[in-house]
Amino acid sequence: MQKLTNKEEEIMHILWKLENAFVKDVLAEIEEDKPHYNTLSTIIRNLEEKGFVSYNAFGKTHQYYPIVSKEAYRARFMSTAIEHYFNSSYKNLVSFFAKEEKISVDELKEIIALIETKNTAANTSEDKKL
Repeated sequence: MQKLTNKEEEIMHILWKLENAFVKDVLAEIEEDKPHYNTLSTIIRNLEEKGFVSYNAFGKTHQYYPIVSKEAYRARFMSTAIEHYFNSSYKNLVSFFAKEEKISVDELKEIIALIETKNTAANTSEDKKL
């Protein structure tokens, strides 16, 4: 999966939100720095070439839709970011947010509870296999 430019990523967020859209629909969703219609059309065609979107043809117009889910892109993006910026360490990632005061103690407790619940469920399913 190729990395997207900032503008391509912005367009993908719009397509994920709309699910199906003509270029004019995407253009209507852009609030700041609206590109020219032809420029936007080119960006969307680039997304198609990169394998992120496909389309249904209606005469000479195309209705575009994402073929890469937001979740799949997020997983890939996060894995790459964690690898490059946090030495593949989720501990370093969480520590970064704690030091920057971007995560609260209550949120950290929620994360710990999720991990403990997942570990408990995994251990229970392992016990059933034995």
